[in-house]
Amino acid sequence: MKEDLSQKFMATENTQLCSTETIFSLPYSEKKIEKELEKLRKELAKLQDTIYAHDKYSVLVCLQGMDTSGKDSLIREVFKDMNARGVVVHSFKTPTSFELGHDYLWRHYIALPERGKFGVFNRTHYENVLVTRVHPNYILNENLPGINSEADITDAFWEKRFDQINQFEKHITENGIIIFKFFLHISKETQRERLLRRLEEKKHQWKFSPADLKERNQWDLYQTYYQEILNKSAMPHAPWYIIPSDDKLTARYAVAKILFEVLVTYRDIKEPELETATLQNIELYKKILREEK
Repeated sequence: MKEDLSQKFMATENTQLCSTETIFSLPYSEKKIEKELEKLRKELAKLQDTIYAHDKYSVLVCLQGMDTSGKDSLIREVFKDMNARGVVVHSFKTPTSFELGHDYLWRHYIALPERGKFGVFNRTHYENVLVTRVHPNYILNENLPGINSEADITDAFWEKRFDQINQFEKHITENGIIIFKFFLHISKETQRERLLRRLEEKKHQWKFSPADLKERNQWDLYQTYYQEILNKSAMPHAPWYIIPSDDKLTARYAVAKILFEVLVTYRDIKEPELETATLQNIELYKKILREEK
């Protein structure tokens, strides 16, 4: 499977979601794809060890997508071979009163991965130009100067927020964080089927909320704002990848392959060499250990 998926699925400022496929077909059996995904997981685990030892970069994986797009299961399947101590997952839900006492990017800043580690944002800082645009009354909870009603939330407000997010990403990449932004793209019909499955299978019913249907009624509006996000924040240092996600297995494979394809291009990431004095005495250290009783 030699196709360069990082180029194939990279979004641009001219991306049109309505004409972007939600299914990605591979000329292989499901079993073959599973084996390839397993290989990629093992390669990513090796890279994780090297990145940890190198201790100059960290990796931030951002996942966005409509409800039921498969974010949780993708995290489980793509990262399960990595050292659990080196992967930290943050799921950003409705801001708490404590979080609302800070600026909207604060909770994302403090969740950034430390050097040598992977961080996964399950829903991200882009919720601040997505959910809050569908429901602008949420902005009033931030208690911002000059914003006293929804009428104060103008186009200029959103443009400034996009600029702030782009600057946030520029700042962290210049300080050693490698950013991957994945939009898990599903069709409206696939979402309908997955929501229905939640209701029909008792073991999945806990995942369903009547609010899911209310948000589904805003499908077109979400798609409009997602497209604007992709167009306005797809940067060379922080690219967006649109992952066709109607099929969960191929979506997981695509994400894992893109992570691997990009990370191996960082030629400076390598395990540190031993100090000369230590290297020269390797045989002595082995002798000492072998002669222990």
